[in-house]
Amino acid sequence: MACTPICYALSQRKVTEPTPIQRQAIPVVLEGRDMLASAQTGTGKTAGFTLPMLQRLTAGPRPGKRQVRALVLTPTRELAAQVGDSVSTYGQHLALRSHIIFGGVGQQPQIDALKAGLDVLIATPGRLLDLHQQGHIDLSAVEILVLDEADRMLDMGFIHDIKRLLRLVPKSVKTCCSLQPSPMRYKPWLNSCWITRL
Repeated sequence: MACTPICYALSQRKVTEPTPIQRQAIPVVLEGRDMLASAQTGTGKTAGFTLPMLQRLTAGPRPGKRQVRALVLTPTRELAAQVGDSVSTYGQHLALRSHIIFGGVGQQPQIDALKAGLDVLIATPGRLLDLHQQGHIDLSAVEILVLDEADRMLDMGFIHDIKRLLRLVPKSVKTCCSLQPSPMRYKPWLNSCWITRL
């Protein structure tokens, strides 16, 4: 059986077995269900959503114009860079284009990347909203939304930004939320979505 591009990327990284959180999360995302996963740093949770996200993007039909179909929101630029590395590593043999957007740096390179067309966008909420308000980004084609470390985003006061961004993506979007352990204080807010808890 021929090795898929994602499998080939995994083999290059010497990855042979999924971690427990990946074993639980990957089938849920591939099936197109909403998901809430709680896992410690270092358990492989990032690959747990990037791998099936990339698989779904390559399996589904691509619109004529390259549009953002997967959006990953993170609380910090450091985490955005980590997710970006994961997408680049596992998607290196795929015909997908990704970019990272965060504050504290010049906007023009980010605007240029958006104009060129992206499949996967990794962003912090504030800068993403700034660029949307300036008319540089369209989120109407998003199929998969990931809130990585959603609890940290809420702790940092991003709840209103997240609510605004949720109104910009289609209602049919599939949502993956990752949390640090002990997310119970966020249960009322997260229960507003149909979510499979892991």
